[in-house]
Amino acid sequence: MEKQKYTITAALPYANGPLHLGHVAGVYLPADIFVRFLKHKGHDVAFICGSDEHGAAITLRAKKENVSPQEIVDKYNKILADSFEKFGIDFDIFHRTTTDIHKETAQDFFKKLHDKGSFTQQTNEQYYDESYNQFLADRYIAGECPKCGYGEAYGDQCEKCGSALSPNDLINPVSKLSGKPPVLKETTHWFLPMEKHEKWLSEWIKEGKLDGEKQHDPNTWRKQVVGQCMSWIDGGLQPRAMTRDLDWGIPVPLEGADGKVLYVWLDAPIGYISATKAWAQEQNKNWKDYWTGDRKLVHFIGKDNIVFHAIIFPILLKEHGDFILPDNVPASEFLNLEGDKFSTSRNWAVWLHEYLERHPDKVDELKYTLTSIAPESRDSEFTWSDFQSRVNNELADVLGNFVNRALVLTQKYYDGVVPECGDLSAEDQKVIEFIKNIPAKVEEKLYSYKIREAQAEVMGLARIGNRYLAETEPWKLVKTDKERVKTIMNIALQVTANLSILLDPFMPETAGKIRGFLGMNSFEWSQAGKVNLLSSGEQTEKPSILFKKIEDDFVEEEQAILRSTAEESESSDHEPQKEDIPFDDFLGMDIRVGEILEAKKVKKADKLLELLVDTGLDKRTIVSGIAQHYSPEEIIGKKVSVLLNLPPRKIRGVVSNGMILMGENTKGELSFLTTDKDLENGSVVR
Repeated sequence: MEKQKYTITAALPYANGPLHLGHVAGVYLPADIFVRFLKHKGHDVAFICGSDEHGAAITLRAKKENVSPQEIVDKYNKILADSFEKFGIDFDIFHRTTTDIHKETAQDFFKKLHDKGSFTQQTNEQYYDESYNQFLADRYIAGECPKCGYGEAYGDQCEKCGSALSPNDLINPVSKLSGKPPVLKETTHWFLPMEKHEKWLSEWIKEGKLDGEKQHDPNTWRKQVVGQCMSWIDGGLQPRAMTRDLDWGIPVPLEGADGKVLYVWLDAPIGYISATKAWAQEQNKNWKDYWTGDRKLVHFIGKDNIVFHAIIFPILLKEHGDFILPDNVPASEFLNLEGDKFSTSRNWAVWLHEYLERHPDKVDELKYTLTSIAPESRDSEFTWSDFQSRVNNELADVLGNFVNRALVLTQKYYDGVVPECGDLSAEDQKVIEFIKNIPAKVEEKLYSYKIREAQAEVMGLARIGNRYLAETEPWKLVKTDKERVKTIMNIALQVTANLSILLDPFMPETAGKIRGFLGMNSFEWSQAGKVNLLSSGEQTEKPSILFKKIEDDFVEEEQAILRSTAEESESSDHEPQKEDIPFDDFLGMDIRVGEILEAKKVKKADKLLELLVDTGLDKRTIVSGIAQHYSPEEIIGKKVSVLLNLPPRKIRGVVSNGMILMGENTKGELSFLTTDKDLENGSVVR
């Protein structure tokens, strides 16, 4: 393939916590492998990332730890950067969105779109916390997800099912600040009218055409990316606010916009551009060369970010007019952990920085395992027993065994000197043909973003080498046909040399060790596929063991660590006591004993039940997100606690007048709050 120019971005991690293996497997490791490959091929590449340091998630963490937002982002930016460096994720720059260059870039970007009329200014109702006298950013609002029923979904996203949400989608929303239901209050913001962009977006995503010209190959886009985008577009895009009422973020650069900042999903992707600017300044390059012209822009992300990178950011880039649009958005599905989803709130996670502290000598083992199970097209799962199996049965028994055997036999028979290759048998020819063909297969997979399959192709070469030595048995043949053994060992060493090149994008540390054994001080990717990488007479070194076997106690210890940290989290996972409120606020809540008279499922909402409740004062309709926990039939006649004096709210077309109060444990299980005596309907709960 001819040399091309690439700008590769990896999703900016939030600087409000460390990285877990789900993040690594879905975004950063495949991006790093792809970039290493591109650079080996001689393409002009900029690999861009940085920490996302604005938004409500940061302020929530700061409030929880009782420190300033700046202290939070400083702390986690360092943890993130150190983790990437120790794990060998080799960004050209790992930047920050709290820098001056980012503030200037983001404000200039917003101002240009504003001046072009790309936004509409709208006044509408948004959630407001009366106790704290402030509008609530999306992450300050929690409630029940209308799609999966998870009780702690945020106003912008459900972290359980990954659905993108808006605050108005949530069922029974509450403020994360006060714990009270918020009220709706008017505020003015700048919106991106996404509905105006449906036609060109649809053509661009499905056909790869932009303004009638071919811009990318849609066949290389993953099905889940196209599917999710078209689901949004076919359902009708809606205007989305590009500003927020918040005191932590990039100030909106307009008169009369005091107290308003850029929405983090406008702010964050512009971080790719500002990071490129900072890197270009350091390298004495022109940053515009990496965002304009004949260059491929590729975003590596998780599936929860598809809409922002494949719909919203492209709209912003096209509206601006000075930037290229993504050539591909290879989003991954989710990685699960030991039978459950990764959960930061429950601490059900393997944190990268902690793994590296415990096992600094097992970097490539983790890289190999995560790539082998990469959730490229569907959710996958990491378990410690599978990690053990892959390290022992694949890395140690196949790759490590072959490399060690080839080099040890060379040491034993020829004092480490590469022997001459003589006449070739049909068996030899098969191995040589495999060597010649393997680079093209690996490259085809990598250019198609099939990282998992590409690594499997390389391991296929190690399997061929292992089988070749096992079948030819040079340790037996050396007694009867020494010339034949020379040819076998020469070919085995050529396989080893090819592995040292082809493995480099996937396991650079291991590939470097193998080259060290072979005396290969440098290499070019173009050498892969050749069967004369090592000349006869060259000196090789005595090898060391590439991969130590993982013992059962390693697995048991890691599983114990996971369980104990999750248990600690669970034991303290109850929401902390909320701030004190005036007694009159409590007296203002009208909570009564009620009885459920009727119950039925809400149409097109599997998680909702429409209830008719006798409150003693009246019979009223209340929509409750309990269908995941109770069937309509089993709750008829149930005595429940009902909060009456909430303003009516339409939920999925049904007007709900009140709230059924529920108890919820740390596992998200719900239970009605009732009385131990049969009180009449309308009895007051005090």
